[in-house]
Amino acid sequence: MNEPISRIRRAMLGAVPAALFGAPAFAQAFPSKPITLVCPFTAGGTADVQLRVLAAAAGKELGVPVVVETRAGAAGTLGPASIVSAAPDGYTLSMATGIALLRQPFIVPTRYDPAKDFTYILGVTRFELGLAVRADAPWRNLAEFVADAKKNPGKFAYGTAGAATGQHTAMLRLCDAAGIACTHIPYKGSGDVFNALAGGHVQAISETSGWAPFVDSGKFRLLAVYSESRLKRWPSAPTAKEQGYDVTDSVPWGIVGPAGMSAALTKTLHDAFHKSLSDAAFVKTLALVGQEPWDADSTAYRNYMVSRIPVERDLVAKYRLKER
Repeated sequence: MNEPISRIRRAMLGAVPAALFGAPAFAQAFPSKPITLVCPFTAGGTADVQLRVLAAAAGKELGVPVVVETRAGAAGTLGPASIVSAAPDGYTLSMATGIALLRQPFIVPTRYDPAKDFTYILGVTRFELGLAVRADAPWRNLAEFVADAKKNPGKFAYGTAGAATGQHTAMLRLCDAAGIACTHIPYKGSGDVFNALAGGHVQAISETSGWAPFVDSGKFRLLAVYSESRLKRWPSAPTAKEQGYDVTDSVPWGIVGPAGMSAALTKTLHDAFHKSLSDAAFVKTLALVGQEPWDADSTAYRNYMVSRIPVERDLVAKYRLKER
């Protein structure tokens, strides 16, 4: 054999194993470092607590820490908006609430389009909503509250964790159905809302079930919940619907990433968070506030969110949320 050709062949054959064995050194399996999970609500609130417990469980499944960072503001949309420009590598995720994320673009200019700028990973659960008053308030039920509000139009104030939130529009719908006018007082977070009611600064609150410890301790009274049926956690609290007002609502939340994440990457994250829904600590955290897992897979979650965009657009127009 010609010696130069022989040397070339040996060099080529020798290079093959080097390439094969060298490739994995450059391709690291996901995940190989901590994952950032953004919480778009204030620290210590119901959303923050639930997300941190879920993150801890997901970190065990993924084998790396899932670190929660707080980026609150803009009715819970500042957090998801902040990850739109992140690399779609699975290391930057956010909690997203279905109502705020879809509604905000119709209220103010946003950095994102909910139909195009996110990878929907998993629909986790739904925040249950209810109308609560102080235990020493004169109203024992929704009918008494409505009757008194009709006698005092505009004099009753109610608090929520922000304008144009699901809590806000649930109360707007209730007032509309009951024919009453109440004054809305928006706060920065649910903790401030509960303190406002406890301190007598508002007559009522329309809020997520973070009011649980106040109701359980006898400090607050539930006049109505906005669920389709009574919550297992508070079977004595009637729904608004059964009291004659066709108002049902909840606030779904899930995990999203930037647009462009691969199907394989999305599945890895989906599977880890999906398994975490059955984590004992997470299940207990939901049970404390009467919630249950939603568990919508990536396709179902995306389909739900996209289908709700025109619904939220119409609610913004109907209740003139741009002006509130």
